[in-house]
Amino acid sequence: MDEINFIIDSTEESMQKAITHLEKELIKIRAGKANPNMVSSVLVEYYGSKTPLNQVGNINTPDARTISIQPFEKSLIPEIEKGIQKANLGFNPMNNGESVIISVPPLTEERRKELAKQAKAVAEEAKVGVRNDRKSAMNEIKKLEDASDDLKKNAEVDVQALTDKYIAKIDTVLTHKEKEIMTV
Repeated sequence: MDEINFIIDSTEESMQKAITHLEKELIKIRAGKANPNMVSSVLVEYYGSKTPLNQVGNINTPDARTISIQPFEKSLIPEIEKGIQKANLGFNPMNNGESVIISVPPLTEERRKELAKQAKAVAEEAKVGVRNDRKSAMNEIKKLEDASDDLKKNAEVDVQALTDKYIAKIDTVLTHKEKEIMTV
């Protein structure tokens, strides 16, 4: 019985991690408004090593269409601009001698549809992860030798219920993100 509870608990934990990962990935997909997470993937050359942008400067959004990056060292401004261009985010960074400023252009309808498709793909990956967790749990349950068939069947029903719950959560998160992307 303890083994079954352990399998179910660890499966739920894995499924929750899939949701957390999905949310982190969806934050990176921009939805029209400027967000510091839009530049989270940018790496900057800093003393010979690639360093995440948030470790070489403060990232702010003074308004809905602007991202401002205040480097800790002014000498990093050209490197930050290069990093943003290399990240291929579709942004054109400018600097005013003190900081790097990114003007976030409004999304076109075509770009919104592309981003919604991208969000769907990320959500589908999360669903595949949840289904793989279910498969692993089902295999673990079948391998148990000291559990009765009734206990195994009940455990399989519980795992399927968890799977359904987390797939529904993924759909909810995706619906919210799509609405955010498509809102002009």
